[in-house]
Amino acid sequence: MAIVDGIHRLTYAQLYKMACIVADRLCKLGISPGDRVAMLLPNSPQAVALIYGTWLAGGVIVPLNPQARGQEVCTLAQHAGARIMVCEPDYRDLDTVSEAAGTSNTMVLMIADLMSAGDTVIPAPAALNADDLAMLLYTSGTTGHPKAVMLSHGNISTNVAAIIDYLELTHEDRVLSVLPFNYSYGSSVLHTHLAVGATIVLEKNLVFPRAIAETMVRERVTGFPGVPSTFALLLSRVDLAEMELDSLRYVTQAGAAMSTTLVDRLRKALPQAQIFIMYGQTEATARLSYVPPDRLGDKPGSAGIPVSGVEIEIRDQQHRTLKPYDTGEVWVRGPNVMQGYWHDAPATQAVLVDGWLKTGDIGYQDDEGFLFLVGRRSDIIKTGAHRVHPGEIEEVIAGLTGVSEVAVAGLNDELLGQTIAAWVVPEPGREISVEGIKARCRDMLASYKIPKQVQIVSTLPRTASGKLRRFELSSPKPATSTKEVH
Repeated sequence: MAIVDGIHRLTYAQLYKMACIVADRLCKLGISPGDRVAMLLPNSPQAVALIYGTWLAGGVIVPLNPQARGQEVCTLAQHAGARIMVCEPDYRDLDTVSEAAGTSNTMVLMIADLMSAGDTVIPAPAALNADDLAMLLYTSGTTGHPKAVMLSHGNISTNVAAIIDYLELTHEDRVLSVLPFNYSYGSSVLHTHLAVGATIVLEKNLVFPRAIAETMVRERVTGFPGVPSTFALLLSRVDLAEMELDSLRYVTQAGAAMSTTLVDRLRKALPQAQIFIMYGQTEATARLSYVPPDRLGDKPGSAGIPVSGVEIEIRDQQHRTLKPYDTGEVWVRGPNVMQGYWHDAPATQAVLVDGWLKTGDIGYQDDEGFLFLVGRRSDIIKTGAHRVHPGEIEEVIAGLTGVSEVAVAGLNDELLGQTIAAWVVPEPGREISVEGIKARCRDMLASYKIPKQVQIVSTLPRTASGKLRRFELSSPKPATSTKEVH
């Protein structure tokens, strides 16, 4: 079985036929090798068929967020130079997209029309090379400026092989995924599991966490990927220890740093599963490093060791390689590193240097080569004469009983440049006092690292892939708040 989507189940033969239908239709519509096909679809078997059908036809797939509004979709499709955009008839801004397409060279098609049966001729797969462009994957926009990452077939295939290797995936695995295909994490889950003949159980979202857990039990799921907010929500709403999850072999986490407190809670809730803490970037296809599950205990907070084929170095601002435990920018090199940003030479030149990718992340390696991240260069809070990494403060607050999630960012200040602020999400049914949060910070942090402002909030602003949109916290309109203390 290839795909399980609610009551619908598709074998690999059925999925291949669907992909061939798509490829045949695209070829008849004039798609040539290298042409871009934009996908505005939620996770579904049809979306999978469109991705692989586009590749069979020699095209380049451009997955877009189906939750995005019409104007943003049109801007990205135009930026990508998409020949065709495929969506569903219930997309809420379909009129906007169709009208904009009428003034450009983009053809808007419904997925049902593209999948319609007929005199389909199974096309010969396009002759593709490893360096041929396969996908334009837009970054999740945590900085507010999304860019299109150019990933080749070679980028994808080598990263897929590396992930399969350390997860030890086989055709017997059954993974449940709520991660959107238009983000690198969700894309990698799709390609790695189909590559080994495993089964992918699709779920649209985490609106009903208990229903997700029940599906895991019913489908005898062996793997479950998520971002920190995924596990924070599951652990706060579901008693996983009471669920019959004996089939669960592995859990993977990426997308953002997960506090050691949350990692420990997850390990206790799922003692039978291997927990893989991972690190990656869209610009590196998906995965750069992972922590072997048997090293979680003695390497708390680590982002792990490089995956097969990847090199990691820590460098200073003069591009000099640093010694173990010295903090600097994380540079990486490997066959999974992108070709560049689509139609953005300055941005490409800023991050690709002599075959190395400057990740923008700040961290260090220990004497065993394990990577530890302390934050993004752009996230560093400059308060007075001090430079503060938000992650250090977040880790302290996350260890407070009753805390589900926490985010820290800098707010503009005329005197200090920036002051430190924290946004804290309590676990359901728990109350957290601002005074208690500040007291814990006073006990464990230097005085200049103590948040001047703390807000108890119901949610944190995140992208569809679960990444924190930290820049929104520093904007004039912060996250929805239930309490604010200066």
